Amino acid sequence: MSSAFPCWRPRGSEWRSLYKAAILETDKRVVERRVSEAEEAVKARGREIFYEPGFPDETEALEDALYALRAFRNAWQHTMAA
Repeated sequence: MSSAFPCWRPRGSEWRSLYKAAILETDKRVVERRVSEAEEAVKARGREIFYEPGFPDETEALEDALYALRAFRNAWQHTMAA
């Protein structure tokens, strides 16, 4: 059985490039996939640094990115439903 999304683990700051790709995506056919990939990368990075000291700026950036991705998804879904 295949998954809709490949099983992969983003590394380090890879979440930033996935985040940018998601919010800059203009192809309606792949927006949902890009947003999901970016959300998973952000969450994975958050788990990686959760117990490590010295990442307050990145932790805040991860929280901001996750909030923005959710807002972007909601706006996109609202646009598609209209």
